[in-house]
Amino acid sequence: MHTQTEIKTCLACGKPIKGRSDKRFCDDYCRNAYNNQLKSATNNLVRNINNALGKNRRILENLLPEGEETAKSNKEKLLRLGFNFKYFTHTYITKTGKTYLCCYEYGYLPLENDWFLIVKWKEE
Repeated sequence: MHTQTEIKTCLACGKPIKGRSDKRFCDDYCRNAYNNQLKSATNNLVRNINNALGKNRRILENLLPEGEETAKSNKEKLLRLGFNFKYFTHTYITKTGKTYLCCYEYGYLPLENDWFLIVKWKEE
């Protein structure tokens, strides 16, 4: 009696697969393409957030003059430069209860009337 064998197809391109019974792709190209496509949405999200954090850091760095410990900027200028207030790496709360939002080693403290104090943490 002859049993019909199931023809397996490549998960990426749909072509018939020859070889081992547990094989899922016809070649390395299809395997890589399939896995890259699976991970692309997650990778895009992480990449976009990292890009926003890097841009925020560069903006803060450029607003703090060389050799100065602090600087001030208003919200309008930060937004015009492309600063995204949604993304920061961490917060720092001072002994007096002031909360700095940080982008890596740069921090900004909300002040009155949409102004911000910008600082760079010294390496310890």
